[in-house]
Amino acid sequence: MKLFATLYNKVITGAKHPHAPRYLGALSFAESSFFPIPPDVMLMPMVMAKPSRWAWLAALTTITSVLGGLAGYMIGYFAFDALQPYIIEWGYGDKLTQAKQWFDQWGVWVVFAAGFSPIPYKIFTITAGALAMALIPFTIASIIGRGARFFLVAALLAWLGPKMEPVIIRYIEWLGWIVVAALVLIILITQV
Repeated sequence: MKLFATLYNKVITGAKHPHAPRYLGALSFAESSFFPIPPDVMLMPMVMAKPSRWAWLAALTTITSVLGGLAGYMIGYFAFDALQPYIIEWGYGDKLTQAKQWFDQWGVWVVFAAGFSPIPYKIFTITAGALAMALIPFTIASIIGRGARFFLVAALLAWLGPKMEPVIIRYIEWLGWIVVAALVLIILITQV
């Protein structure tokens, strides 16, 4: 049974769809303010499908992510008190407390780090708004952090993707099951 090869082919085919950039932009916007899935999951196959458009796709992802970050900032600024119980209920309470501590310690650099790292960016956009962080430094740090991340991911895939694709296709089933096993292991470790 070729589960991951079939899935890979569907993802690459979907990444070539004419409306795929719209979906990437919508996902990038949503992830920065409320949605849990990072845009990398769409950016990566789209770059693999069309490596020559890597810079445009990275720019689209960056711009829409920063706009979503500004929406998250506004959510935090205007509605944090109403949303805080839900943030805690959804399991982000500890991350929210940690984000506040990091803002106190490092200020705007936290936004840059969160924009670049796999840490849930939305926690920092909402927290920045709740703490009424200065909007211009927040926006600049978001552009630099998010841009660095998405341009790095897209450039690496545009450069290495076509060379690596035969290897990926050859070992896709093994790679897929290794990722599943790693996710299960991470879930088990975090539950202990």
